Amino acid sequence: MVCPSLPGFGFSGKPSWTGWGVDKIAQAWETLMAELGYERYGAQGGDFGAAVTTQIGRIGGRCVAIHLNMPLGFPTGADGELSEHEQRALAARTEFEQSGTGYLREQASRPQTVGYGLADSPVLQLAWIVEKFWEWSDCDGNAENLFSRDELLDNVMMYWVTRSGASSARLYWETFNNFPTTGRVELPTGVAAFPKEQMFAPRVWCEPVYNITHWTDMPRGGHFAAFEQPELFVGDVRAFFATVR
Repeated sequence: MVCPSLPGFGFSGKPSWTGWGVDKIAQAWETLMAELGYERYGAQGGDFGAAVTTQIGRIGGRCVAIHLNMPLGFPTGADGELSEHEQRALAARTEFEQSGTGYLREQASRPQTVGYGLADSPVLQLAWIVEKFWEWSDCDGNAENLFSRDELLDNVMMYWVTRSGASSARLYWETFNNFPTTGRVELPTGVAAFPKEQMFAPRVWCEPVYNITHWTDMPRGGHFAAFEQPELFVGDVRAFFATVR
């Protein structure tokens, strides 16, 4: 198993020049797998990892299949043509975009500005991240229902001790100024659909983007799927990739 860290995050180096968006990262990870000697591999991702994994799927190369827990799907019809399930998904997404994307807009437009605060104040870094565990996880309004304080602090410390608050924010600027959206993923694609994912996309929205051969509607879980529900997550990843060996 190979677990690359996004450039500018955690264990990764910090890019010193522009251009490190989703497409370049996907190309770099395809090159990484080739350099490590893998003739074929599968890729899995959520959040930014889902965007990179989707692009890896478009590239093809040595990748033979992808699995996602945040597929990039969008409404395919007018509001009046949407099913009740789609209408609920669209309403949730609209609410999120209107009230929950302030962090994204700041990082996509002025990442360096907020970066100074994230690098200077552990309290700001803590609040910046833990608020998302509270809002995006399936935790009934209390992040500590799912995660211990040590687990939350460990996650925050990955940003604090590496001083990657600013460098990780810059990925939003890189990505949302040049987001790859063209080309269907023709590789076999598996999806684990967790109900409290902020950018939840029904299967009908995802079919035009991916060659979906496996879809699981999970009983619980949110945006941080692997962290929140590791057994459900791992079980689905294994079930999908067993079909493409």
